[in-house]
Amino acid sequence: MSIQAIKTAVKRNSNKTHAKLLQRFFKTGKGEYGEGDIFAGIKVPVLRQIAKANGDTSLSEIRELIKSPIHEERFISLVLLMDKYKHGTDEEREKIFRFYMENTKYINSWDLVDVSCPRIVGRHLYGRGEELLVEMAKSSGLWKRRIGMISTMYFIDKGSFDTSFRIAEILLRDEHDLIHKAVGWMLREIGKKDFGAELKFMKQHYHTMPRTMLRYAIEKFPEELRQQFLKGEI
Repeated sequence: MSIQAIKTAVKRNSNKTHAKLLQRFFKTGKGEYGEGDIFAGIKVPVLRQIAKANGDTSLSEIRELIKSPIHEERFISLVLLMDKYKHGTDEEREKIFRFYMENTKYINSWDLVDVSCPRIVGRHLYGRGEELLVEMAKSSGLWKRRIGMISTMYFIDKGSFDTSFRIAEILLRDEHDLIHKAVGWMLREIGKKDFGAELKFMKQHYHTMPRTMLRYAIEKFPEELRQQFLKGEI
């Protein structure tokens, strides 16, 4: 079974020293956003290699793997899922999208969200309406809210910004730092495509933005303009 090969490869490539670093980096301590997550200590390129070597893993095996307590195994499950979506038929893609949405409770870290949701959720919903993303942005669940925002990366890549702006407005007063960073990041990505569009949005909303969101959003602005936003002089 592919899943056993994956678990064997994860065990073989594990690194306790690196795992300890990742435990701290991903805030796995008591009361932190990643509380209780377990890391094997494997770098992303190696995880992608493991996934590539096990591309024949079935959806039923991925269903088991995505529930793993080991962070890297969940990461691999999502890489496999993205590949299946990319090469799937319309019917298969619909099934994979529904699988993803049914298992969001296991997609419970910012790296797991960010690597997967634009290529599955964003791609699937592009051109089909934004209401599910809006619903997720209003969720009480941190990771669902982040999925709602980061999924719009696919929309942005296609030159469509309205959904990103709508969700950003919903999340302007969110209390979590990981949402502040997500919104700021997506606004910055819009700016790479259309600086004027981002600038217009920023002028309308920057006074109510959390500082982290603001800094992320204007990171690539010309320095003089960036300072004006930081000082509230716009």
